[in-house]
Amino acid sequence: MYRNVTQFLDYMVKEKDCSANTTAAYQNDLTQFVQFVTDYAPPTGAKITTWREVDEHVVQNYLIFLKEQEYASSTVARKVASVKSFLHYLSDMGQITADPSKRLDSPKVKKSLPRSIRPQEIDRLLAAPLVERSPKTLRDKALLEVLYATGMRVTELVNLNLDSVDLETKSVICGDGGKRMRTVPIYAEGIEAIEAYLESGRPQLIVDPSEPALFLNHRGQRLTRQGLWLIIKHYVKQVGIQATVTPHTLRHSFATHLLNAGADLREVQERLGHASASTTQVYRQVNDDHGAEVVIDGRPVSRETKAA
Repeated sequence: MYRNVTQFLDYMVKEKDCSANTTAAYQNDLTQFVQFVTDYAPPTGAKITTWREVDEHVVQNYLIFLKEQEYASSTVARKVASVKSFLHYLSDMGQITADPSKRLDSPKVKKSLPRSIRPQEIDRLLAAPLVERSPKTLRDKALLEVLYATGMRVTELVNLNLDSVDLETKSVICGDGGKRMRTVPIYAEGIEAIEAYLESGRPQLIVDPSEPALFLNHRGQRLTRQGLWLIIKHYVKQVGIQATVTPHTLRHSFATHLLNAGADLREVQERLGHASASTTQVYRQVNDDHGAEVVIDGRPVSRETKAA
């Protein structure tokens, strides 16, 4: 039965252009589903050995099982969506006669608005690394500037290589590969931070000269998602920001501030890499009293910051 899951994952990557993170989520969810199905004891007492034996009753019991685990509703909804996609695929491929999840309703999830922080707090956060000057702080300054300048995802940032950045055109190429790749502009302060890091920071961190990664950890290896999260957490605490701030908060702040400053929705959508403008539109619903009303050199700033 795992063989069918592997075929489905391969299909999602090749035909649907799924990202590595999405594929990993599908794999985790479907591995759990396969385990449930193979452990499931139907009324007949015989164990299930093929997907043709999985009926609506089995799928409904899996939903009950998920709810009993006390997962968040969003997690249950994602796992159910994974199962529905997989069983729909098996039906389309003729590997099962009917889709047993066809009438299964996904749990309703209340979507919360994305959180952002004030431009003034962004300014404090971006300035924090250079309280002292070292290879590490030069790196931190550059990565924080790039995160806010581009609104890119965490995985996209840690996957950047040296050749991802074009200093002359002031832009960076990011994405998960293929159709998902996009070119995003970086404002002047961000480019200056990258140049300083490449000149005086990265050479002190590098161990293997052939390492292609742009941002390195203290071992000279590619910075990890967890490492990036810890860096941001450190500076948030250092500057006294009380709100919960994650790497994704900077992405939310980037989008919210740009739209509040009057940026075109389509432009922000392209920068964020959203497939649909409706996904970007949600940032216009954020109740923003942050005062980001102008854009200078591609960077959203508040009138308060401009006046200062």
